Amino acid sequence: MPATYLRKSTEKDLPDILEVIHSAIAYLHEQGIDQWQHGYPADSDLEKDVQNGINYVLIVDGKVAGTATIHQGIDPNYLKIDDGEWLNGAENHYAAIHRVAISNKFRGQHLSQKLVSGLVTVSSILGYKDIRIDTHPENMAMQHVITSNGFEKRGIIHMRENDHPWTARYAYQMLID
Repeated sequence: MPATYLRKSTEKDLPDILEVIHSAIAYLHEQGIDQWQHGYPADSDLEKDVQNGINYVLIVDGKVAGTATIHQGIDPNYLKIDDGEWLNGAENHYAAIHRVAISNKFRGQHLSQKLVSGLVTVSSILGYKDIRIDTHPENMAMQHVITSNGFEKRGIIHMRENDHPWTARYAYQMLID
């Protein structure tokens, strides 16, 4: 059984992170899902995440198998929510999980479950009891990962990828002890 764990990324992980995200963008395109198809996340977004110490990598047998970012503090995209509401309000102290992706070399191994679970643990260690995440309405696989990790759907937020029109995202939340 290979060693599997989550750790904060470093600059040396950046080529692997970019490869994981680029393969995820291509995979979403192949699935006909209009998520991450308009220049987001840009390589510069991922570079900033690593530099700011908010990106994490899932390591499997010594290799980067997945990546995600934990945004700490208010996420402007989460201030307005339709068809529901955030528990504790839109401006509560929370962490938001973004840019979750598993390498195509590790697809089908249910590693996204481990990645999201690890991100919840890290969020807790960072002091957050309110954790939020969103995904595209057509991204059924990610919706399954999110809900099977204990998140509950709270409503719909709207995001914009560069100059592309605003698009709906299902928004989820988990409150932990």
